[in-house]
Amino acid sequence: MLYGAELIGTAVLVAVGLSIVILNFGQGSPVIRLLPDAGARRLITGFLFGTTGALIALSPIGKESGAHINPAVTLGFWLMGKLKARHMPGYMLAQLAGAAVGALPLLAWGEMGRSIDFGATFPNAAYGMGWALLGETVTTFALIFGLFFFLQHRRLRNFTPALFPFLYAAMVFVEANVSGTSTNPARSFGPSLISGDWHGGWVYWLGPLLGTLFGVMIFKMTGRHWSKIPVAKIHHFEHDRYGVFRS
Repeated sequence: MLYGAELIGTAVLVAVGLSIVILNFGQGSPVIRLLPDAGARRLITGFLFGTTGALIALSPIGKESGAHINPAVTLGFWLMGKLKARHMPGYMLAQLAGAAVGALPLLAWGEMGRSIDFGATFPNAAYGMGWALLGETVTTFALIFGLFFFLQHRRLRNFTPALFPFLYAAMVFVEANVSGTSTNPARSFGPSLISGDWHGGWVYWLGPLLGTLFGVMIFKMTGRHWSKIPVAKIHHFEHDRYGVFRS
């Protein structure tokens, strides 16, 4: 059930989160006519995508697995010593499988979904691979550092899910035109799988990896007390039915 919860959580993130992307940016969408300003649509998309992740963390799914729903988050928790190493492969495989499962319902969007490759992320040719890699590194750094900053403070800890809507609203608004603001290899894997387009796919593995490494390193170098982070979870900190987490 542990890995099953992580699979379901990632599937929900991809299915719901990328449906929001398609609805706001797919060719022929009524949202584009109602709200022609692309910046405003990016802001709304990021907020709703982050809200989706927050609700998963608060749900019974998050109670079981911790709602990492992102290999970068799993890696970060392991580097912080909050997740046992033997569970990392299971988490990451569940996340990739969940992304594949969650991408299948996106096919129901038909031509609107295909017009933007079902929400797949690609480096913007106007900026190039280097800027896309930098964008993914910086945004993932912000995710990881922000996550651990909230988790280390007892007064902020229970509000950790509330970080995501506002963080993703800002990041998508500012950075989406460069790389698509993935911050999550699983999120990029799902739509690329069904669209068949893997252009620049390495960016969405290397960028989040570097962002996570830098995030953990800077967090520790600034004297943050990572020992105060309770367990490898976004919420429901006291629940550890399977003995997976380290306190």
